[in-house]
Amino acid sequence: MPVQYAGIRSEHLAVRRDVGVFDVSHMGEVHTRGPQALEFLQHVLSNDLRRLPEGGAQYSVMCREDGGVLDDLFTYRLSECDYLTVTNASNHERDFEWLHSHAEGYDVDVIDAADRFAMLAVQGPRARALVSGLTDGPLPMRFHTVERRVAGVAALVCGTGYTGEDGVELLIDPEDAPLVWDAVIDGGAAPVGLGARDTLRLEVCFHLYGNDLSEDRGPIEAGLGWCCKEQTGFIGSEAVASVRRDGPAEKLVPFVIDGAGIPRQGNPVIGGGEVTSGTFSPCLERGIGMAYVSAQRAEPGTRIEIDVRGTERPAIVERKPLYRKAS
Repeated sequence: MPVQYAGIRSEHLAVRRDVGVFDVSHMGEVHTRGPQALEFLQHVLSNDLRRLPEGGAQYSVMCREDGGVLDDLFTYRLSECDYLTVTNASNHERDFEWLHSHAEGYDVDVIDAADRFAMLAVQGPRARALVSGLTDGPLPMRFHTVERRVAGVAALVCGTGYTGEDGVELLIDPEDAPLVWDAVIDGGAAPVGLGARDTLRLEVCFHLYGNDLSEDRGPIEAGLGWCCKEQTGFIGSEAVASVRRDGPAEKLVPFVIDGAGIPRQGNPVIGGGEVTSGTFSPCLERGIGMAYVSAQRAEPGTRIEIDVRGTERPAIVERKPLYRKAS
């Protein structure tokens, strides 16, 4: 996927106002199946897989024993003992090896399925209407998945996305991807690149692995305690429970620049802390970002200063999400 097609701002606004399509085929997939698939995934993923119905989708993190985050993932329950987990592209090989190595002792098959799928994300206020016109049945609700034919080809249609807008993600055979892409473009979707994908996700404070998440930090300080169910005993659950109980020393917070300046990853926060993601928001028309700061400075409304290329820029800690649709 290129950084941009027509331009980051125009692509970003197309998704917020109408519909855009992303080729996210670089994402990885791991197929887990077998009588103990549930027990195995419950051991390696942070969320409670018992609450995931057939045809459901669930967000979780995968941790080391010390609570450091290896990746954040979406898992789809295709049938009773059949799951598909989508990994971040840069982590896929490591994720697969981690899952495969921890499957010993479970009656389960863990299969690298990355080569079996292309993935197209159709997002925006008109996304569902567009895809509905190409599909042979109803689209799934949010956080659900269903098998359908889209533009005449078999697809796993998932009610998920990375933009804060409504829409679906389509998992299809790589050979069929050009046909489906062309059908979606012919339906009026704007092609959208990596640049707008980043600005869209940051406006709604979705995490990016390698920026806002890493092995050096746990899910509690990253604000992802909601997807961690320590009572399931997942790998790292004791470390996560300890941080939840004692409170993290730092927290990941969203912020807006109060005035000029565009923050970037790695910019220091004056007095302690670091920007993990930063950009110019096309909708808010100002610099925005996320940063780790001390827990004492994490309350919304707190004023902080960020060193942006040698210039101290005032900023304000805000609540999530930074961008909200007009009611």
